[in-house]
Amino acid sequence: MERKKKAQPYTETFRKEAVRRADLPGNSNRSVAAELGISAQQIYNWRRQFSRLTDKQFSRVNGVQFKTDDSEEIKRLKRQLTDLKEENEFLKKASAYFAKNQG
Repeated sequence: MERKKKAQPYTETFRKEAVRRADLPGNSNRSVAAELGISAQQIYNWRRQFSRLTDKQFSRVNGVQFKTDDSEEIKRLKRQLTDLKEENEFLKKASAYFAKNQG
């Protein structure tokens, strides 16, 4: 069995500098990635991560402002909602099956 290569950890400073350099005029994610020996996709990922909320930022969803702490709660609740929907679908199918077989 072949082992996957463990991702090399990069410091936050390194990641921010890579994103900053890729954003400079005349540079691209691909060119900066080649210089640094990383994939261009990694720079896209880091940019997306840095554009997310920080502790001091706010986000507006449907006209309501949320802090980062709130967004973690929203993620948890969305996961819980998905789980409950799946359980509900299963129960609907099970009750239909048993109702069909009772009569």
